[in-house]
Amino acid sequence: MANKEDIRPIYSELQGYLSQAPSESPERPGAVTYDTLIWQQYNLAVDELNKVSGESYDRFKIQPKTTERGSVLMGVIPYRSKLGGLISRLHAKYFSDEQAPFSGMPSTVISQTQQQNQSFQIELLLQIQSKIDEQLSKLEAGDTKKRDFLEKVKGALKSVRDSTGFVALLLTTAQEFGLSVKELLELFK
Repeated sequence: MANKEDIRPIYSELQGYLSQAPSESPERPGAVTYDTLIWQQYNLAVDELNKVSGESYDRFKIQPKTTERGSVLMGVIPYRSKLGGLISRLHAKYFSDEQAPFSGMPSTVISQTQQQNQSFQIELLLQIQSKIDEQLSKLEAGDTKKRDFLEKVKGALKSVRDSTGFVALLLTTAQEFGLSVKELLELFK
């Protein structure tokens, strides 16, 4: 069996082909390509893989079709399917200890994005809380309207889930205490 470093250049080449592969779209159902270079280059990579690995991956080769008029074409979906299947097969056999090539997998991306958003929100709320504490220490004892406003906002921060919620909290609380937008800006600059 070949080692993974022998296979890696071909594996990367195949991923490059997939990233540039023509795609089918609603405007082009059953899309085909007449560009012989696409499947010839791909089939040459499969031949090289066969040689380097000592195994046969011929079942992943593209067999173009010839039309009644003599044109040679390849279906886009079979090409992408075989190419993706071969990449996945190589990943499982040689690179299973590495991140999967198609691992922009939705659940992974969503989870990572959610974690980043939560971290950002926590950091933002901590900054806001710090700013409120700073402003409370600057307020004079007689300025109860602004002090009460800041205390109420500070107490309600734990219920804020996003920036829209924070803005709504600020505006409704400011309205409740009779603070203008100008006074809000002064408190949070």
